[in-house]
Amino acid sequence: MKGLCLLLLSLVALSECFYKVPLLKKKSLRQHLIENGLLEDFLKKNTINPGSKYYTQEAATMLSSQPLVNYMDMEYFGTIAIGTPPQEFTVIFDTGSSNLWVPSIYCSSPACSNHNRFNPEKSSTYQATSQTVSIAYGTGSMTGILGYDTVQVAGIADTNQIFGLSQTEPGSFLYYSPFDGILGLAYPNIASSGATPVFDNMWSQGLVSQDLFSVYLSSNGQSGSVVIFGGIDSSYYTGNLNWVPLSSEGYWQITVDSITMNGQSIACNGGCQAIVDTGTSLLSGPSNAIANIQSYIGASQNSNGQMVVSCSAINNLPNIVFTINGVQYPLSPSAYILQNQQGCVSGFQGMNIPTASGELWILGDVFIRQYFTVFDRANNQVGLAPVA
Repeated sequence: MKGLCLLLLSLVALSECFYKVPLLKKKSLRQHLIENGLLEDFLKKNTINPGSKYYTQEAATMLSSQPLVNYMDMEYFGTIAIGTPPQEFTVIFDTGSSNLWVPSIYCSSPACSNHNRFNPEKSSTYQATSQTVSIAYGTGSMTGILGYDTVQVAGIADTNQIFGLSQTEPGSFLYYSPFDGILGLAYPNIASSGATPVFDNMWSQGLVSQDLFSVYLSSNGQSGSVVIFGGIDSSYYTGNLNWVPLSSEGYWQITVDSITMNGQSIACNGGCQAIVDTGTSLLSGPSNAIANIQSYIGASQNSNGQMVVSCSAINNLPNIVFTINGVQYPLSPSAYILQNQQGCVSGFQGMNIPTASGELWILGDVFIRQYFTVFDRANNQVGLAPVA
């Protein structure tokens, strides 16, 4: 497949040899909890710190930690299939983690009862292992076993793929989650239990023509967003891609030069580190810095724990500019203030992550919606360009 695609590209300059996974924009878990009157109780019982997702980079003994409360605000989901014949699952395509896992028939937790569950007995290609996997929740953890099977993603048949089959999923709030599982797209060195990530397996089997994938997230509507495996579709962006070298390989971590408003520094003085993460909905940073930004844009906390902003302020607020590798990436107020049926909320969220390199930011979907993003494994870099 890889050789054929390269031959076609060289002969006729076509770009058919990449594979697109359509992503649907749905209600987030937070929205479901609000509609069912469960959010207040959930917030009382769970301390939500999205930064805890990234502690694994600093502590090798915590490699199994992947707190799922981080996905509370996620809205973009895609479909994959596992097994022969295929069993379908809705997953988050997450560049901030590396494991693939889905619920299984061995799980009797309430969170599994209304989600698709993988049945190994119905797959002729499933191979069992004696290995276990544990992924931390806000309360308790998902525990499960690892197995191998064929995973179908965008028409790609990824054979002999290791994945997690959940056995327990504590937390009844996940009953309302809009996703079944997670497909991690970060580097293999942060994978729980040493499992090979899906994209690494695709590349090693020659199933994609380029060792990269790219992401486009639509700002409006329910459709249009895609993850593209093995290529770059220039119709999704304007101008040229600007390439940013990774500062660390594990997560998709880069260096941000500065964060400014009206030409004045508001955070990230002297530079800071940031992770480009499709699995984080908001734009996160150190609590003190984010508190200052919330003050600049007039945000205040409501009873649901969200930072709300007057919708009428959108037209009067300035851009917030992220300078990365010498290139400015402005975020307009309409980008960093999110409008929903309840009103307008800030797209910024405070977190604290202990790292040796100082403050850490997470460029989540608030940023990625504005900039088509290429995750280039071959050259350990990220490409960014304004969305078309």
